[in-house]
Amino acid sequence: MTALTIYPDTQPEQGEIFKDIIAIQSQLKNIGVQFEQWTSEQELASDADQASVIAAYATSIDKLKADCAFQSVDVMKLNPDHPDRTVFRQKFLAEHVHEDFEVRFFVEGRGLFYLHVDNKVYAVLCEQGDLISVPADTKHWFDMGENPKFTCIRLFTTPDGWVANFTGNDIAKSFPTFDDYVAAL
Repeated sequence: MTALTIYPDTQPEQGEIFKDIIAIQSQLKNIGVQFEQWTSEQELASDADQASVIAAYATSIDKLKADCAFQSVDVMKLNPDHPDRTVFRQKFLAEHVHEDFEVRFFVEGRGLFYLHVDNKVYAVLCEQGDLISVPADTKHWFDMGENPKFTCIRLFTTPDGWVANFTGNDIAKSFPTFDDYVAAL
């Protein structure tokens, strides 16, 4: 289930939770975050490669490319048996910003985006069908859990793809992990 929890950034135990998609979209719109839900134009095999995933969402991707001048698209897929899952998780758990806005569409599985805006942290549990667009220079981090299982389409306006500028703030250590967040829902 898609969910949003808004916390004061100094009180990770005091969150207000939203589970209604319209309410989630409204809360995120207030901070400039686009949130949508998509459906696939075709069924995907469990072992679908990057080209197959992109082809399945070609119409929606092409529309976004035209609207936002995206120059590159890729697919990130992690499973519990991925040999580098711990390395990837640690990299994404560090608070960072991008000069580019960040767009992710969850083809399968789920992950937890944390957006640190003003004096609040917005924890957005994204699941299959969810698209999130985080504005440039928005402080955030991402937790995929100890046993990740997700496939995401990532779109970039630069040919370099994912480039992070880490803030050095260890705020992520204060907030519930993906596994704790999901267990508490």
